[in-house]
Amino acid sequence: MQITFLGHASFKIAIGGQVLLIDPWLTGNPMLTEDQHDAAVEGATHILLTHAHFDHVADTVGLSRKLDIPVVGQYDLMGHWEEKEKIATVGFNKGGTVDLGGVKVTMVHAVHSSSFGSDKGPNVPGTECGFMIEGEGHTIYVSGDTDVMADMKVFHDLHEPDIGILCAGGHFTMDMKRAAYAAKTFFKFKTVIPCHYKTFPFLEQSAEALTKALPGVKVIEPEVMTPFDL
Repeated sequence: MQITFLGHASFKIAIGGQVLLIDPWLTGNPMLTEDQHDAAVEGATHILLTHAHFDHVADTVGLSRKLDIPVVGQYDLMGHWEEKEKIATVGFNKGGTVDLGGVKVTMVHAVHSSSFGSDKGPNVPGTECGFMIEGEGHTIYVSGDTDVMADMKVFHDLHEPDIGILCAGGHFTMDMKRAAYAAKTFFKFKTVIPCHYKTFPFLEQSAEALTKALPGVKVIEPEVMTPFDL
C-alpha cells in the first residue's frame, strides 16, 4: 500500500489494486503547485469525498470527467451530481459498505458541516462523513473533518483500524491535542497521519504535540507528493 499526501486533506492511496483520491483539492490548494496536478491524480480509479466544502470538492466534477472515474460518497450529494452533472457516482450512506474491486469502504459518522455555494445561497447536499478503507490486510480510518466523538469507540470495536488519517489543524476541526486524545482514547493505531493543518496560518503548523502525546505510535508528518509505503 502506498500513500501520497496531496496537501491539506487530500490523499492518493494505492491499495488492493485500486488508486483512491481522497478529497482531492487541486485548484487553489496552496500546498500543491499547478505543475504537480497531473502527477497528483495519475492512475486514479475512484474519488472518495467526505463532505461538500470547497477545499474538498472544488475539482471533483472536473476530475471525474477528465479521468473517467466514479465519485464515491454520501447518497444525497452523489445523487445531486449524477443528475445535474451527469458523472458516474457510487452513492451510499453511514453504516453502509461498498466493494470497489478488492477494496471495501465503509462510511462512518463525522461531526462537522457540509455545503457549497450556489446562486441561491448555501446548498446543503447530505452530511459530512468519514471512511474505513479495508485492503491488503490494513484498515485505514479517514476521519474527514470532525471533532472528537464517542462514536469513535464504536468505529474501533467494529473495524479495528491500524492506520488513522486524522484532521488535526484546529479552527474548523479537532486540533493536535484533540486528535491525540481521540487516537489514544478510542483507537489502537500503529500509524497516525495528521492532515488539514499547515495549509493556512490560522491552522496548526506542526504535529509535534500529536507525536509527543502518542508514544509507541508511528506519527508521520507527510510531505506533499512524497509517497510512502505501509
